[in-house]
Amino acid sequence: MRQLAVDGLGRVNLDDAEHAMREQQPGLVSVMLANNETGVVQDVAAIAEKARACGAWTHTDAVQAFGKIPVDFASLNVHAMTLSAHKVYGPKGAAALIVDKRLLLKPLIYGGGHENGLRSGTENVPAIVGFGAACGLAAERMAKTTAHILAMRERLEQGLMGMGAVIFGSGVPRLPNTCYFALPGIEGDTLVVRLDKAGFAVASGAACSSVNPGRSHVLEAMGVDSMLIRCAVRISLGSSNSLQEVENFLKALIKVSEELRRMTMITV
Repeated sequence: MRQLAVDGLGRVNLDDAEHAMREQQPGLVSVMLANNETGVVQDVAAIAEKARACGAWTHTDAVQAFGKIPVDFASLNVHAMTLSAHKVYGPKGAAALIVDKRLLLKPLIYGGGHENGLRSGTENVPAIVGFGAACGLAAERMAKTTAHILAMRERLEQGLMGMGAVIFGSGVPRLPNTCYFALPGIEGDTLVVRLDKAGFAVASGAACSSVNPGRSHVLEAMGVDSMLIRCAVRISLGSSNSLQEVENFLKALIKVSEELRRMTMITV
């Protein structure tokens, strides 16, 4: 497996992608549509075009982007795309794999014969129905929800920059709900704990890996200084959040960060 290089803003380096494909002639190229830490949106269609030119199949993990920005399978120019219900407030445990009809798949487990022989177990019908309903609601509400969440993030990042924060991926297309920042000199893990006690749930990296804390491989790939990586904190906003909650968060963050700066500075 060959990982593709990214630039300082977290975007896949298209020149490196093309070089890697021509050099290694991969059978499959897979790129996340939006990064789960920074929220940076990738130019999947351009990468897929280069992959197709090299004879590779293409896949995108669109789980993070699904329901937050328009996701069109045909426009992305890929052969396969994965989605998950819980990202659009649907049932956990339901997901979808969308494939080009020309892509022939083989099952990992044989026996049941469901879904044209690709699945051996019984489908979770209630979760699938719930997934479909959640998709319909997400499509119906996307424009309004996105505008609401983006307004909250803009206010949040305005406040953060006023505190001297570094916002990772700022300046390139990102998901509207994601803000990944660092307050230089304040360790992220410590800040997460103090904010949790103040009633705000944030993370020091990807939410799915919060039980295994460590330096972010995403920020390392972006070339972020190791000391600043230790200060990184990730915030995700949802449709049920409000501007007042953002204001309350900023007040709590100012108070907590001032207390931490008075107590100690991070050490190597």
